[in-house]
Amino acid sequence: MSDNRATILDCSLSLFAAKGYDAVGVQQIVEAAGIKKPTLYHYFGSKRGVLEALMQEQFTPFLARIKEAATYNGDLPLTLQRVVESYFQFAMREPTLYQMHLAAWYGNPESEASQVITPAIREQHQLLETLFQQAAKNHGNMRDRHQVYAATFLGMINTYVVQASHHQVELNAETVKKALQQFSYGIYS
Repeated sequence: MSDNRATILDCSLSLFAAKGYDAVGVQQIVEAAGIKKPTLYHYFGSKRGVLEALMQEQFTPFLARIKEAATYNGDLPLTLQRVVESYFQFAMREPTLYQMHLAAWYGNPESEASQVITPAIREQHQLLETLFQQAAKNHGNMRDRHQVYAATFLGMINTYVVQASHHQVELNAETVKKALQQFSYGIYS
């Protein structure tokens, strides 16, 4: 990857996470990157192209890790643990990218950022829904609840990630254990 291209991606990610995608203009990106607009347009075509490249190059590998972690092997607690650990590890390794992803996810669904990020959101949900559908074969009481379980599980994970970004919790093995206990056994556990 050329230095200019990498610099544009890095600066854009920082700006998108700090200010929100919609609040950042191409001029701000090129000023932060120390380049001219034609350079950005050469590599990405538009601001949307920058976001698409960020998602493709930096978020897609994470989705591959989630797919691997969410492969059900007959041991639901272990599979859920692998999924939570994968999310927490990625959120700690790439906090700015994860923050930008969450901001677009929970922001205006009609926004350009949401349109770009929605396929990754759908894929996350689909991977988790598939996990819960497969687990239902061994756990009959889970049948036909896969969508709710996926949404609840992912919401819980994202809540812990947000809390960690505000220094309210650490994303460590103990937090993984507590999160899984909470999800598996509910508020009375």
